[in-house]
Amino acid sequence: MKAILRACILLSLLLPGSAHAAPLTVVELYQSQGCSSCPPAIANINAIADKPDILALTFAVTYWDRLGWKDTFASPAFTARQYDYAHGLGHGGVYTPQVILNGRADLVGANRAELDSALAHAVPLAGPALSQTSRGISVDGAPAKSAADVWLVRYDPRTLNVAIGAGENGGVTIAHRNVVRSLVRLGVWSGMAQTFALPSGADPAWRAAILVQAKDGGPILAALKL
Repeated sequence: MKAILRACILLSLLLPGSAHAAPLTVVELYQSQGCSSCPPAIANINAIADKPDILALTFAVTYWDRLGWKDTFASPAFTARQYDYAHGLGHGGVYTPQVILNGRADLVGANRAELDSALAHAVPLAGPALSQTSRGISVDGAPAKSAADVWLVRYDPRTLNVAIGAGENGGVTIAHRNVVRSLVRLGVWSGMAQTFALPSGADPAWRAAILVQAKDGGPILAALKL
């Protein structure tokens, strides 16, 4: 009987949508290949990219492109997201490199000891439970102060080596991990249990994650690696 019970528990953990994932710390790096201060922060994010309790995401911004090198992964949507954070965190502007933890705190991220300390003291996510089912992404009901956006993030987990041909990092090859390639708003969660369909058509090499986040650069409430 005990063996059967253990087998049932194991099966329940393996079935999609039958169990909720362990809490994550969401680490977002905003950087540009044209920024000479960014490579150390990029290396630090690369070093934690495989940690199971961390969702590390590298966002490439566009405002360095005018200085001689156009970032190969940059998107105006990622720049807009960083500006939303500037508003949410009460900053007067944006900067690179910038690491944002759970949408609540930020630091430069170039010093590994400072990054590790910030991770150890990060405010944990405390929002609705998320799970993946055959119908899409299930967001449980939970108390909500206001409506929150549900984001689908698709990122490339491979090491992508980019030879920089001009600008401040000209002649340098930068290795990137977990480069965000797509950011899609699936809808709005308002506190009730809801399911959101997942769009298809992504590169099969990419991975995906879900973020439930207060609007306008607010705190991240919940996250799930898919």
